[in-house]
Amino acid sequence: MKKQSSGTVRIKYSIGFKLILIISVIVIVSLGALTGLVSYFVGSDVRVTAEQNNHTVNTRSASATESFLTTLRSNVFLLLDMLNAGGSAGSAGVLSRQTTAMFFERNQDVAAIIIPGSGNSARSLYNNRFFLSNELETSVIDQFLTIHAEEVSRSEAGETIALNCAPIFNLPVLAVLFPWKESGFNQTAIVFFSSESLSNSFSGSTVNESFMINDAGDLLIHGDFQQVKAGINMSNNPLVEEMRRNNDDNRQILYTMDGKTYFGAYEKLSIGDIGVLTTVEQSVVLEAVTQTLIRNLWLSLSILFLAVLFIWIYSKTISNPLRRLTAASEQIGQGNFDITLKSKARDELGVLTKSFTSMAKGLAERERLKDTFGRFINKNIAEKAARGELELGGENKQVTIFFSDIRSFTAISEKLEPAEVVEFLNEYMTRMVECVNKTNGVVDKFIGDAIMAIWGAPESSGSPAQDALNCVRAALMMRAALREYNKDRGGDKRPIIKIGCGINSGPVIAGQIGSKSRMEYTCIGDAVNFASRTESLNKPLGTDILITEDTYNLIREHVAVEPMPTVTVKGKEKPQRLYAVVNMPQAEDIPGAGKNGPKSLAEVRSLLGIPTPDIEKVDLDADEKKYKIQGN
Repeated sequence: MKKQSSGTVRIKYSIGFKLILIISVIVIVSLGALTGLVSYFVGSDVRVTAEQNNHTVNTRSASATESFLTTLRSNVFLLLDMLNAGGSAGSAGVLSRQTTAMFFERNQDVAAIIIPGSGNSARSLYNNRFFLSNELETSVIDQFLTIHAEEVSRSEAGETIALNCAPIFNLPVLAVLFPWKESGFNQTAIVFFSSESLSNSFSGSTVNESFMINDAGDLLIHGDFQQVKAGINMSNNPLVEEMRRNNDDNRQILYTMDGKTYFGAYEKLSIGDIGVLTTVEQSVVLEAVTQTLIRNLWLSLSILFLAVLFIWIYSKTISNPLRRLTAASEQIGQGNFDITLKSKARDELGVLTKSFTSMAKGLAERERLKDTFGRFINKNIAEKAARGELELGGENKQVTIFFSDIRSFTAISEKLEPAEVVEFLNEYMTRMVECVNKTNGVVDKFIGDAIMAIWGAPESSGSPAQDALNCVRAALMMRAALREYNKDRGGDKRPIIKIGCGINSGPVIAGQIGSKSRMEYTCIGDAVNFASRTESLNKPLGTDILITEDTYNLIREHVAVEPMPTVTVKGKEKPQRLYAVVNMPQAEDIPGAGKNGPKSLAEVRSLLGIPTPDIEKVDLDADEKKYKIQGN
């Protein structure tokens, strides 16, 4: 929270914002962690299942292929044995042709069985139905033998070799070269057959892709016939490389190719170093997990949005009452206690609002009592009393005491009605008390038309000299205020008012004096009595403001005065020097003072209409007089 220059408090982070931030973090962390854990464990299970399924598909394809090739070899060798046993002459030749026809009838996928060579050992058996139905010439066999003469030689040397015939036949046709020994000669039986039926075992899954290669890495069977027809070599495939690098018969691996990750499994057949391989792309396997993760993220965002919306709405039930409480506290800070807050809530905020309203009412009553109490005594004392800082008892203080009195008040009041006397006194006192308050003074009491005020108690302005200077400033301000007040006055009902002020500085006992049931803050001591008697000397001396020598010594550099004859005051053994205050040269803010103020006591008397007394003719009754005047 920062306070602006206007006094209003600017909230940097509201409660609603903090609640939304906290709930958002909790929702994001909890749902994120839950989604992440679920995705991790489900993904792990899916990966394990995908690997097992990929291995199962690979094993099934490999088993089907090996079983097919083994059966094919057995049947071909059986046919060849039967043909060799039957011969080729007479009825045996007929039997051989029937046996061959029966073989091709039962093995319609076999296109031809060729044993290359010369003489009686060479044999060429063709499935004429296969060639006719596929519109092929038997010459493609000769073309194949010419191209793969090297492989034929290798097979005659004892190798079983599988070759892709699709580039020549333009059909999915394979040729398997089985080593064959007849009449002591090492030969090869080349079996040409359609791979369509065998390919069915390689396409049993919608996500897995199985293919078969020979020992050279040539593609033999694949779900995409165009690749087989193109005669693609798979030697650079990472899965093929892994299979060739290892001596094991089967394995599962995770590999990367063209920026994609695959699960791969392979199995080597016992026939012709043929390999059956099965792959599945990891992203395809985890697609369901990814989709679930995306749905969970959208669900999390929806929950987060609803949570934020709910918290935002709920925060209004907190922030709005708090905002009203803040505004009310600012009004109280500005002195406006008349506030009314209503809350329908039955929670802590409702209790707080009711308590705050009660507190405001209590403060308003306290302020009213303090203001009322301050009308009878000084406001500073009222505040101290309200805070319980004033106790019965006193303390020694160095203060300046002020007394003022209205001249001829008895004669004035006799010409007025009681109500008029009260009205007149209230107007007069209001102006005089304002002068006391403006100079940090304390009005001690009103004694009829007289005023007693103190500077330096209960609190000082800094030093006794400053307190004394403030008191004299107040007296000069009273002189100016009284002149202003008398401008529109004159006559019996509105007589001209003249006052006398007596000021003395010295030690007093200040504090709460009285009983526990009734007490007042005041000062007592000889300095107080001397101030009162100093005030009473204004009339015989023809002055309006008199200060004692003790006060003068404190402020002599700041005031213009004229010394008065020494006076022997009752209670004082030595004659006392008094001074009539003429001006305060530096008090430019006080009307009628400062550089343009009076320069002598004579000017003051002329300004205020005070006659110049003949001090030598003053004669007071010996029983009543409190002072006697001596010559200079």
